[in-house]
Amino acid sequence: MTTKLFGTKVNRVEDQRFLRGRGRYVDDVLPGPTLHAAVLRSPHAHARIRAIDVDAVLDIEGVHAVWTYDDLTGAMAEPLPLLIPHPTLTHGRTQYALAKDEVNYVGEAIAFVVAEDRYVAEDALSAIVVDYEFLPPVVGIAAARAATNLVHDDVPGNVGARMEQENGDARAAIAAAPHTLTLDLDIERSACMPMEGRGTVARWDPDSARLQVWTSTQTSTGVRAAVAAKLGLDLGQVDVITPDVGGGFGVKINHPWPEELLVPLAARTLGRPVKFTEDRREHFISSAHERAQVQHIEVGYDDEGRILGLDVEFWHDHGAYTPYGLIVPIITSTQLLGPYKPANYRVVFESLYTNTVMVTPYRGAGRPQGCYAMERTMDAIAKDLGKDRTEVRAVNFIQPDEFPYEHGLVFQDGRPLTYDSGDYPASLEKIKKLVGWDEFEQFRAEMAAEGRRVGIGLACYVEGTGVGPYEGAHVHIETSGKVKVATGLTTQGQGHATAFAQIVADELGVRFEDVEVVTGDTRRMPYAVGTFASRAAVMSGSAIHLAAKRAKEKALRIAADALEASVEDLELAEGKVTVRGTDTSIDLGTVAVLSNPLRYAFDEASKAATQFSVGDPGKPPVAEDDEPGLEGKDFYSPERSTFASGMHAVIVETDPLTAEIRILKYAVVHDCGHLINPMIVEGQIHGGVAQGVGGALYERMAYDESGQLLNASFMDFLMPYASEVPESIDIDHLETPSPLNPLGIKGAGEAGVIPSAAVFAAAIEDAEGFPITAMPISPSELFALRKRHAPVVEEVAQRPSRNSSVEEPRDEASRNHPTRSTDR
Repeated sequence: MTTKLFGTKVNRVEDQRFLRGRGRYVDDVLPGPTLHAAVLRSPHAHARIRAIDVDAVLDIEGVHAVWTYDDLTGAMAEPLPLLIPHPTLTHGRTQYALAKDEVNYVGEAIAFVVAEDRYVAEDALSAIVVDYEFLPPVVGIAAARAATNLVHDDVPGNVGARMEQENGDARAAIAAAPHTLTLDLDIERSACMPMEGRGTVARWDPDSARLQVWTSTQTSTGVRAAVAAKLGLDLGQVDVITPDVGGGFGVKINHPWPEELLVPLAARTLGRPVKFTEDRREHFISSAHERAQVQHIEVGYDDEGRILGLDVEFWHDHGAYTPYGLIVPIITSTQLLGPYKPANYRVVFESLYTNTVMVTPYRGAGRPQGCYAMERTMDAIAKDLGKDRTEVRAVNFIQPDEFPYEHGLVFQDGRPLTYDSGDYPASLEKIKKLVGWDEFEQFRAEMAAEGRRVGIGLACYVEGTGVGPYEGAHVHIETSGKVKVATGLTTQGQGHATAFAQIVADELGVRFEDVEVVTGDTRRMPYAVGTFASRAAVMSGSAIHLAAKRAKEKALRIAADALEASVEDLELAEGKVTVRGTDTSIDLGTVAVLSNPLRYAFDEASKAATQFSVGDPGKPPVAEDDEPGLEGKDFYSPERSTFASGMHAVIVETDPLTAEIRILKYAVVHDCGHLINPMIVEGQIHGGVAQGVGGALYERMAYDESGQLLNASFMDFLMPYASEVPESIDIDHLETPSPLNPLGIKGAGEAGVIPSAAVFAAAIEDAEGFPITAMPISPSELFALRKRHAPVVEEVAQRPSRNSSVEEPRDEASRNHPTRSTDR
């Protein structure tokens, strides 16, 4: 029998190619003569364009063309699409492919030059003269809320959207609660840094009037539709191929980027292939950022810490434009609830314009901010009541027998926020054991005896995954017995070629090595959505499973005729269809030959001696409800998202002198339903934790008041090295299968990064004894906080520790802290 592969740690088939430098990225395609493009970007955060002079550019040897907005016509001259409209996004704005009249952030595209090579194209940019009228920039949430200046003249108060949801009466419940507190929290702007930046190559074939585009994207089909619409082409005239992608993390789900339209435009206009490859500075100043929010929380609770009312207001910085709508703040507002069930919940947010790079989803996509708000609230409640932090969480958990659990809210997909499955109490017990929660006080005492300061933190999260509307798959069994699988979403390091092959090999009973998976090629799968929101395994995995079942059903039907047996008596294994209990079998490749009435005698096993098969003279060679070939095609469209969950815990040491933060232990318990490949899931967790460490302790986008990004290079933007991430991560899995898809799976791609800010803030606060309310936090900031809270720090150093967030003395000074509590 073929070994069952689903649920086993199969080595990734992709790795050897990448490790040996044999990957093929956008910059590697079309190695022959190719024209190169460069983009003139605004050096100002806010300015009116009075004139652009490009006359000198065309005199430069090697320059082929230059475009400004005035050279664009038709749909190309219209704003880029608003991908996800929403009724509350009353003032949505998107940029043009090239700036029209005004620039609204440093890095906005103004002119596009195509030359013989990138060096000439870059040099030509300096010959373009732009006459600017400077306008006052709006930088940061505080400036946006003040609305002294406006980013867009027609957007009052810089408010792009205001959205409110409520279940119950949170304000009345808080007013009547025996205990209340308020918190003011802050998360600063950050961004993903994939190894490969954005890149696009295009080639126009005038004979076939067909355009081929290679682009580093997370949505090939989305780019295809945009290119066709903007360039006035039929959809069938455009092929978009996504080769290897060196990381996406969300920034490449936004589409189309200006260059994804301008490169094909140039290729068709000039009749030669054109290439654009983003450099690192361009990625910093002109791609997309995320995270920045200011949060105000009011909560009422009883003596056990049970939340009776939760009222959250936050302000979201969405940058200069809103191409991706309100997905990030909507996710924050709904995923904030995590595994808990507050009796009454109200949330309201404003999404604000600033003269900075636009905001689109970045791994976690609003969930880290929501988790930070909720978990900091849980810690504050525990501190106020003098309870262990795990106890307060436990009394607020949704219980296993309460699923499906309806929150009475609307999720990002426009459907009710309904959790499908989970067991949060079991996860809590696992994480406590994994991190050594109950033994920590003894460890703290031992460290204190050595003059070392340590703290422990815990954070819980729930992650909506597998968001729709659909994904499809095509499974083709070839006459060789090998299986070709195509799905439309893209891959950027997740191990799709391995995990998807495991699903197919199990379903068809073939060798894992005989399954080949292709993703992100519109020639193979013209309709798809994309790779984001931890949806690939749920969506494409389910579609591939269903398509393989269709292929299997056909294979058994054809084999039954050939073997003169009933379908019920057949089984598929080892690449053969066998009659159970006998030695009678037929190769799957032979079945593929028999599936086509028009066949040649190239395969001895097929016994096909003529060009076509005669078959039953009373029936047509191909039935009305059938088609030639041994293939299966299907689409999967879920009724709603499925919800994964998990808990992270960390023990940190804070240096008494330098305030450096060192990770001593990191533990993760994760539930993503049935695991297709546990090794791949653990790899996703490891990568997410590393990214979360960066977001919590190192990475931020630092703008000055004029809108200049001060750290637009790896000299200044700090990313964690291997020495800064945990040497090992203790991982345990819980599997509560989802009832919403045929495989019982949930997504895992973003889980590792979601609780990072919350868990590190909790651990540092536990070590230091004063509130941590803004993230990320650097050693210099921690040092400054120590000076500000010197009396509290001294008291903490002298008193016995306990396993809960350190309680501050309720004196006059404590009212200046962002956390304020009231007992009734």
